[in-house]
Amino acid sequence: MKFQHTSRFFSILFFTSSLLAGMQMASAQSSYPDRPIKVIVPYVAGGAADITARLVAQAMSDSMGQPVVVENKPGANGTIGSDIVSKAAPDGYTLLLTASGPLVINPVLYKKVPFDPVKDFSPISMLITYQYALVVPAKSPIKNIGELVTEARAKPKAFSYGSTGIGGGGHLAGELFGLLANAEFTHVPYKGAAPALADLLGGQLTFTFEPLVTGIPLMKAGNLRGFAVSGMKRSKAMPSLPTMNELGYKGFNITQFQGLLAPAGTDPAIIRRLNEEAVKALKSPAIIRRLVDEGGNEIVGGTAAEFAQQIQSDLRLYGKLITEAHINAD
Repeated sequence: MKFQHTSRFFSILFFTSSLLAGMQMASAQSSYPDRPIKVIVPYVAGGAADITARLVAQAMSDSMGQPVVVENKPGANGTIGSDIVSKAAPDGYTLLLTASGPLVINPVLYKKVPFDPVKDFSPISMLITYQYALVVPAKSPIKNIGELVTEARAKPKAFSYGSTGIGGGGHLAGELFGLLANAEFTHVPYKGAAPALADLLGGQLTFTFEPLVTGIPLMKAGNLRGFAVSGMKRSKAMPSLPTMNELGYKGFNITQFQGLLAPAGTDPAIIRRLNEEAVKALKSPAIIRRLVDEGGNEIVGGTAAEFAQQIQSDLRLYGKLITEAHINAD
């Protein structure tokens, strides 16, 4: 009899505790967000991912009624900032806005990275996809891609290009260009797109594969001369630029994504809320004008599940390219 009373007591206690925990969780979800949200960008300020982050963060802040603050944590081709988020509390208050590199390139490029791109993050939404433009300074004596290739073949490794780091999209585009053109270029890695662009404009680099969002304004202003874009389709924002494929570099297709993620284990209800807010932000006329009309990007704004599938697909894609191009960062 005593055992039955004790068993009943613990059953009631367990039920009550579970009920209270559920109520607390529901309360936390319904009040989210009740303090500022931090969005970490694993690159320096002024680059393509940083531009997207600040536009989306402002729109989400206006909608959610809480500050959404962007923090730049550059280094190791995006690994440092990404690692910070992978180890953050999964409460929805520390997010990652990154380009493809840290998630689908670094893990197949380096022998070891401090996080698992699939297991350590909860995807929220892919935001945009983008391509690059092969550009030279406006003062460069090189007038077209044919001249660049001819001179590079005559002077192996004499011509340099910059990127956000080994394995970054610009680096992969440069390696693929060298393979298809049968030319050798010197790759100069930087900690972000902005310093690479500064050295290009200053004449320290021969060319870069520049993200369209930062390259188009400079091409239109006459500071850069563009030769081609890196995707399979011409950019609607710069239709005069042919694709590398059109110019004879068959199969040339280097595009990247930018996406929003949370640490693994973040409550699905919070992920859904953040997805809704991010997708809504991407419909803002101001964001469409800056990222699409002026920047040449393509809006995605898909589901968390679609983003997760894309990450796994790109891991396979870039693993194959890095192997074939014999790119080794270790």
